[in-house]
Amino acid sequence: MESIQFDEIITLGQFLKHEGIIGTGGEAKWFLQENEVFLNGEPEYRRGKKLHDGDELDLGDAGRYRIEYPK
Repeated sequence: MESIQFDEIITLGQFLKHEGIIGTGGEAKWFLQENEVFLNGEPEYRRGKKLHDGDELDLGDAGRYRIEYPK
């Protein structure tokens, strides 16, 4: 699992774009419909879902990530 640090709270769609998994924000909806995404072990389909410190994302073949914010 890879840890990724951000300075401020971001959404799932912003995360996907930041990591280069999608090219544009508009692709987030498509990506979430076509791929199983789990946030803290639960299915997640909302591109606007805010990611909090310690959240774990499982994007299947696209990787597993832990979200961190400076304290």
